[in-house]
Amino acid sequence: MDAFQVLAEPHRRKVVELLAHRGKLTASEISEQFDVTPQAVSQHLKVLREANVIRMERRAQRRLYSFDPRSMNQVQAWVAELTKLWKRRLDRLDQALKESAA
Repeated sequence: MDAFQVLAEPHRRKVVELLAHRGKLTASEISEQFDVTPQAVSQHLKVLREANVIRMERRAQRRLYSFDPRSMNQVQAWVAELTKLWKRRLDRLDQALKESAA
């Protein structure tokens, strides 16, 4: 799955936002933020890990999860391309309106 598919699910987006804002957290700390079972959160963490959106590191018995900002490169590139496209279109419209007013 790519970042778009993974982030389409609201719970996974919330996990990413949580990790981006708070840094490294355990699965228990993440689960406390949701009204779903810990098993459901665990599945979301697995999907996010497999898509390389988050990382997991083991420290003794604990697993710490963190957001990998590099995973958003694909999303940022897509947004940048759409932004350029619409900027060009709006610039052409602005030019056409100026010409028709003259």
